[in-house]
Amino acid sequence: MISAILFIDISPVFGVAFFLIFAVVAFIAYKMLKKTVKMALRMTIVVAILLIALIGSVALLLFAGSNKNSSPKSTPTTQKPR
Repeated sequence: MISAILFIDISPVFGVAFFLIFAVVAFIAYKMLKKTVKMALRMTIVVAILLIALIGSVALLLFAGSNKNSSPKSTPTTQKPR
């Protein structure tokens, strides 16, 4: 299943969208935790969410369009028996 996912052609737009979605999630988490959690813990949670977003978006950008075969297929050298 995972190997099939790696062959999907991914547009670089998905990397940017992935980061923006997680940035919105981090902002919502920051606002929700504003009254209940101290600033240090709140910022740690937000930084963790943004770090996941950064790593995921960089991974998507690196793998965008990487499904091109780097090694051409060689013709078989064996011959049919006569």
